[in-house]
Amino acid sequence: MGAAADHFIGLMSGTSLDGVDGVLCRFEGDQPQVVAHVALPFTQGLKQTLLDLNTPGTNELHRAALAANALARTYVAVVARLLGEGGLPAWRVLAIGAHGQTVRHQPGLHDGTGYTLQLNNPALLAEHTGIDVVADFRSRDIAAGGQGAPLVPAFHARVFGQSEQTVSVLNLGGISNLTVIPPRPPAQTQRAGEVRGFDCGPGNALMDHWCQQHTGQAFDRGGAWAAQGEVHTGLLQALLNEPFLDQPPPKSTGRDLFNPDWLAQRLAAWPGLRAADVQATLTEFTALACANALKLHGQGSRQLLVCGGGALNDELMRRLRAQLPDLSVRSTAAAGLPPLQVEAVAFAWLARQAVLRQTGSLPSVTGAEGARILGALYPAGDPPIRL
Repeated sequence: MGAAADHFIGLMSGTSLDGVDGVLCRFEGDQPQVVAHVALPFTQGLKQTLLDLNTPGTNELHRAALAANALARTYVAVVARLLGEGGLPAWRVLAIGAHGQTVRHQPGLHDGTGYTLQLNNPALLAEHTGIDVVADFRSRDIAAGGQGAPLVPAFHARVFGQSEQTVSVLNLGGISNLTVIPPRPPAQTQRAGEVRGFDCGPGNALMDHWCQQHTGQAFDRGGAWAAQGEVHTGLLQALLNEPFLDQPPPKSTGRDLFNPDWLAQRLAAWPGLRAADVQATLTEFTALACANALKLHGQGSRQLLVCGGGALNDELMRRLRAQLPDLSVRSTAAAGLPPLQVEAVAFAWLARQAVLRQTGSLPSVTGAEGARILGALYPAGDPPIRL
């Protein structure tokens, strides 16, 4: 594969449901260079539809299919903007990695009952962009007995691993996930069994829900609203009593667990709480769940790199630092990759792995029987059609 053509696009729309982050990357070995980054918010109608599809409802199959088409068209718009900003024709891009929108995630372990569902229409995306698309990354790992998530730790290890110290990476999307990367000699490849990673609880999902419900804003910008409230210790303990938090890895979760109903059940005991106090408590809960996971499973970590939208929440970052006073806690921007680009770049990398027929998963993270090549390939339309 020639260096001039070693371009990939990564598209990520996560559990935060704020929209699509897309990157156009050029790879030199495993190291990505971001040529262009585009963030396109969902329309309110699509966002609400995707949110509704996280819970059972009427006519789900039809609504899900239409939502998948709408999501694919949003992806097409992001790809067009990436190519325009990067000054690159479509034929120079080898593949698009498109994660899709998770609406169900119910992994099983080795019993054949687990499944994961990401809404997407990669065939439509391939037709309208004229670029090969790699999609459905999680299913193969689940078929191999794994959790199917998180999938980014293998990428974290390649990009953020250091030779002299253990580094942890915390992704604060709608759900939070942690990667622990032990030191490795520069001339050696990181052995898969050394890297650990797992979902450690809610990221922004509960905070965003509460903020939108009580302020009308999509999220608590900078954590300013949470900073006005006080942590309610009783509610905090009720939140921390969630059994998932104490389960050993491998483990993964999503809105199937951490959703408005889950929160409402725990709030029922304290009906008179100020809304700002609830927001402060949710922020503390998110920080504590992540910090406790790192203390249990990230021994030896010298620094914590934070990515995802939560890295821009100043109050959440302040609370993380307070819980982890012995670590350097900073954004992944300090390591060369802005926090809102990390996951999209990871799926560009996973698409590259699939094209090269190289594994993209870590059994030590997901619990699968072995490392697998992830994703299904949808060849480009020739000639492509236009929306």
